[in-house]
Amino acid sequence: MRNRRFVTAALLAGAALFGTAGSALADSPSPSSSSSSSPSGAAAGPTEAGTSFRTATPVQPGQRATAGASSGDYLYWVVPVDTGQRATMKATVTLPKAARHGASTWRLDVYDGLRRRQACAYGAQSRTAAADAASVELSCTLRTVRSWAEQWSDDPLPGAYYVRLTVTGLPQEDLGLPVSAAFEPTVAEAGGAYAVDGKLSAPLVPGVASASPKDGESPGDDQSASPASSAGKRSAGALEPEGGWSSGHWSDRWVWTALGGLLAALAGIFGYSLTRGSGRPSRVPPGA
Repeated sequence: MRNRRFVTAALLAGAALFGTAGSALADSPSPSSSSSSSPSGAAAGPTEAGTSFRTATPVQPGQRATAGASSGDYLYWVVPVDTGQRATMKATVTLPKAARHGASTWRLDVYDGLRRRQACAYGAQSRTAAADAASVELSCTLRTVRSWAEQWSDDPLPGAYYVRLTVTGLPQEDLGLPVSAAFEPTVAEAGGAYAVDGKLSAPLVPGVASASPKDGESPGDDQSASPASSAGKRSAGALEPEGGWSSGHWSDRWVWTALGGLLAALAGIFGYSLTRGSGRPSRVPPGA
């Protein structure tokens, strides 16, 4: 009887712990809540875009960046994406109201901190706008970022993600027409299902290796760089999420592993109590 009471109390304690962990995990951001931001509800972001990887304009997830350009320009933004996050890059191009000579094809490409082109898990990465279309919308959802991967793989890793927007096909007569672009990145927390062992020593962000001057070189030696390029380097070198980079060690997988071990132990105790019986049989003499 005492064993059954002990087992019952242990099972109740395990159930309470399981419920507490489940409610704690439920409070973490979900993909639906993180990716439901509409352009009208996004925070105001930069009002310009870079023209190369080196001058890419930093944008935080949840911000809405805008830029004016001409048809044929390359527009670059850079976004910090951390471990366990699934990023979605959205861009809207408002086309000129002037008469155009034909359809135009626009494309959104994403590159990681090593400048490897990342494939989109889903989304309309390239679209063709008719000659009378007012705008065109593009989207690219990346795979979930992992804390570590083999060198030969192209798995997304934590760090900077460059987004390039450009037109890939249009009539020659339409080159140089004014357009306006809006860019909005969002991230969703994927949880411990994508957690892996190991982590990078540092996120893949620009400026990590060149943050300090070289030996024998003073900070003011580089006088040939343009102010825009220098500003882009400084802002990109300090690129990080609003809450900082995660350590890469902790994930909710540890919680589920601990709960599994606890439930296994309780199951073993319960099975032992069933096979052990109620104690010494009454028919056995006391001295035996």
